[in-house]
Amino acid sequence: MALARVSERQLAAKVGVNAKTVERWISNEALIPHARNRHDTCRVLGVDESMIWPEAVTTRVKVGNDRELVHSYPYRSACPSTVWARLVNGSTSDLMFSGYTNYFFWTMIPAFPDIVRRKAGSGCRVRFLLGDPDGEVTRQREVIEGAALTVSTRIRMTLEALERLGPLQGLETRYSDASDAVNHVSLSVFKFDHDALVTPHLARVIGHDSPMLHLRRQSDGGMFDRFADHAEELWERGAPTGLHTA
Repeated sequence: MALARVSERQLAAKVGVNAKTVERWISNEALIPHARNRHDTCRVLGVDESMIWPEAVTTRVKVGNDRELVHSYPYRSACPSTVWARLVNGSTSDLMFSGYTNYFFWTMIPAFPDIVRRKAGSGCRVRFLLGDPDGEVTRQREVIEGAALTVSTRIRMTLEALERLGPLQGLETRYSDASDAVNHVSLSVFKFDHDALVTPHLARVIGHDSPMLHLRRQSDGGMFDRFADHAEELWERGAPTGLHTA
C-alpha cells in the first residue's frame, strides 16, 4: 500500500468494501478475504496474490500431506514476528517451545512474559524444553558456532526469564536428556495447538539463519504429527530444570 501510495480508505473504495474491512485485513494475518476482493486488491496494488495472502494460494493448489505446509522460509529470521505473536496468542490448549535455547521469544514478542502467565492461567499447557547449559553437546555447539552470545548464555537467559515468572500452574520446564541432546540441538519444534514452526539447524549456522517450515495439522500421521511426536519423545525423556514452576 505504501509503495502504491494508496491509503486504507482509498483501497476500500477501489475494492468496494468499507475501510474497517481493510483495517481487519491488515491487523489479522489469519483473515483471508473472498477471492474477488483478493483479486481486486492485488490489481489495485499491482502485486501478485501470493505476496499478500500466500496461504490462500497454497491451500488452493496443494493436496494430501502437502496441505500441511503453510509456508517455508529460507531463514527463521525471515518469518515475520507477527506470525510468531499470532500463533502464541491464538493457542488455547498446547504451547510447546522445544528449541535448544528458546531465548529469542523474550525479545521478539512484546509482553511475552504476560502472555505466558495468561496462557498458563487460562488452562493452556505451556512447556519449555531446553538444552542443558552445562552439557557436553552445548559446549561442542558453542565451539561450532563461535558466537559471542554463547549457547549456554542463551539458555541461562531463558532460565532467568522463566524464574522471574514465579510459580505458575500449567507451566513446565525440562532439560532434554543427554542422550537426546544432539537430536535436540539439531531440530527445533515450536508447537502452537495445531500449528508448528520447525527449524532444522544447519551445520555451523545459528538458529535464526537456519531454514524453517510452518506446518498446520490436517490429518493423522502427517508432517505435523511426525515433528510433534519427535518433540514429545524428547520431552518424555527430559529431566526437570529445578525451576519454581507449579
